[in-house]
Amino acid sequence: MRLSNSSYLIIGAYGGIGSTVCHLLKENGANCILAGSDIIKLQALSNQLSSPFFALDASDFSQMDSLFEFTLKTFGHIDGVVNCCGSLLLKPAHITSESEYFSIIQSNLTSSFATIRSGCKAMMGKGGSVVLISSAAAKVGLSNHEAIACAKAGIIGLTKSAAATYSSKNIRVNCVAPGLVNTALTKTIINNENALKASISMHPLGKIGSTTDIASAVLWLLDPANSWITGQTIVVDGGLSSLKTRG
Repeated sequence: MRLSNSSYLIIGAYGGIGSTVCHLLKENGANCILAGSDIIKLQALSNQLSSPFFALDASDFSQMDSLFEFTLKTFGHIDGVVNCCGSLLLKPAHITSESEYFSIIQSNLTSSFATIRSGCKAMMGKGGSVVLISSAAAKVGLSNHEAIACAKAGIIGLTKSAAATYSSKNIRVNCVAPGLVNTALTKTIINNENALKASISMHPLGKIGSTTDIASAVLWLLDPANSWITGQTIVVDGGLSSLKTRG
């Protein structure tokens, strides 16, 4: 990979996927800014990776502008940004509260829009790569996923539009859509034997994903060697959204 001495900003850096992205970037010689809302988790990851960090609410436009200003001041340029922020809600629409719905939209879709808004401004001179995280739930109908499917489908639409808008500025915008991945966010499923068994059976490859499965796809999209790819959703879901192997 051509990542040595490049500079990347990872938002939601301490989550399962985000932290794996950060570790892989560092292993490939890249510099990272670690961003997110939990300063204690950021500090712990910063100590591991010897990387600077910035605490913020990623859905706040002005705070996001400040984050990119900090990144430019620290590194002088930005080669790419990844937004791994997100939350999960598995409820049918009729028992989803208004506050739950808007919380899902804010943490997933609004943070992604804020990333595009500030990130593309910051990279407009040199170009770069933006990677967002969607979900297989935006590609196939899954019961009890209404709120998260709204947010994650919006990220796919945002990816396509932003890719078109900023292509003339040499900014590539893509997203990765995972299936069920073993992270702290999905522990209520992973730790429930029946729920885990049912989830595994939904994935044709017969297993759930690892954070490395997703982070590897993210790094592939960041890599300048793949500079002719934009506006794409790379689905990494063990076949969940595209294959039917039973029944």
